Amino acid sequence: MKIRILIGFIACYSSLLAQPLSTNQIADLANRQLHPALQTLVQFLSIPNVANVPGQMEDNILWMQKACEDRGFTVQRLPNEGHDLVFATLVNNPKLPTLLVYWHIDGQPVDPSKWNQSDPFTPTLKKPTIDGWETLDINKLKQDFDPEWRIFGRSSSDDKSPGIMFFYAMDALKQSGTPIPFNIKIIMDPEEEMGSPHLAAAVSQYRDLLAADRLIILDGPVHPSGKPTLSFGARGIATLAITAYGPKMPLHSGHYGNYAPNPALELAQLLASMKDKNGRVVIPGYYDGIEISTAVRKDLEATPDDAEAIGNMLGFSHPDSVGHTLQEALQYPSLNIVGMSCGWVGNQARTIVPADATANLDMRLVKESDPVRLLGLVRQWIIDQGYHICDGPPTDEERAEYGKLVSFSSEISYNAFRTDLGTPIDLWLTAALTQAHGEKPVRIRTGGGSVPISPFVETLKIPAVLVPLVNGDNNQHSPNENLRLGNFLDGIKSCIAILQQPWE
Repeated sequence: MKIRILIGFIACYSSLLAQPLSTNQIADLANRQLHPALQTLVQFLSIPNVANVPGQMEDNILWMQKACEDRGFTVQRLPNEGHDLVFATLVNNPKLPTLLVYWHIDGQPVDPSKWNQSDPFTPTLKKPTIDGWETLDINKLKQDFDPEWRIFGRSSSDDKSPGIMFFYAMDALKQSGTPIPFNIKIIMDPEEEMGSPHLAAAVSQYRDLLAADRLIILDGPVHPSGKPTLSFGARGIATLAITAYGPKMPLHSGHYGNYAPNPALELAQLLASMKDKNGRVVIPGYYDGIEISTAVRKDLEATPDDAEAIGNMLGFSHPDSVGHTLQEALQYPSLNIVGMSCGWVGNQARTIVPADATANLDMRLVKESDPVRLLGLVRQWIIDQGYHICDGPPTDEERAEYGKLVSFSSEISYNAFRTDLGTPIDLWLTAALTQAHGEKPVRIRTGGGSVPISPFVETLKIPAVLVPLVNGDNNQHSPNENLRLGNFLDGIKSCIAILQQPWE
């Protein structure tokens, strides 16, 4: 009789464990992990992580190896043509399905002179004030918390904090005895901010190791409303460089102005010719293949964007008219001027006709557009405007023969990806985030940023969804990048909910 009672109790207890945690239980577990997680984040942010600075990534790789090993993962470094990828595996039961998780550990380059603190790699705690930001003692994070406080530092949002959220969600479940109903693999990219130039080859090389049933990407900001968010696609990216050439050397503008062709003006006119006054690309065929069906438009309109609020936050009143809304605009490939360089400006300005002028552009790609075709269209447009394209700086023979001279180079980093809404991975993640936050997440068809996920989707043949966790106004890629602490706590909740949510 006692044995039957015991067996019944075990079965009942196991059944309870299999049930998803309640919103209150998730919040309680997250709050218990908050302060140690913040201390760990401060430690990790103190390690410089610019991938194109020799030697910086090694300490980050070693730090992440240890963090994974401390949580029971088997960790491998995956050599490739660039920095080693970090790969971690946790097998809870070989019969269970496997979740692959991606995040990156490198950050954008920094210009310390533009940061409002001593060092971008010295995490700095600040609170908002009427006049801006007031610096607080970072040690307050050991026991105090205000959701509106922020940690300023490179990679605080993009992309070190999501990994810390994930680790401490695992810790919370382990301490509470809550099982994770699947196996976990993590792939950590040390070159994402460089465009992940070696990732596609590595995914192909290590496809058997990386094999999984679903993929989530911990990167990017939540919707501007601050609500929990899922993004079912991301645009790919290609880059272009165009240099226009004038005289062989800078010329005295008094002696040769009105006579020597000015490459800065020619480049400005060439770039301006590519778009109309509303920001739409006018190159024939650029938007071919993009159709917004009634069903897709319904999905786009379900995203609760507030155009006026977005404009106020970003500082402009009249957006470009590529689409009727922000979400519609993101369904089209973009053509964006990243930067321009010519001569000197400010107190260094010289009265010259410059010798050359350069513009760098990026092209955000969507699933329906072929980047090779788009780059070809841009190149042909330049030719159609009367330019001769040189392989580099023009030769004397080219200068003598052609009136308009440019060089053109391009690189495709990776393609776009998109997972259909309404599929099992959508239902699973939507259920988890609803459980974590007591409200359904915002579901975005295609996010605006680019992440190098298409190699995984194309090679491993698995569905992928981004789970953004950080605040939208985080200044990622810019000076004074920051993380709102309320988002950090919410991110731990999201990860707890995902890790304990049974698969349908």
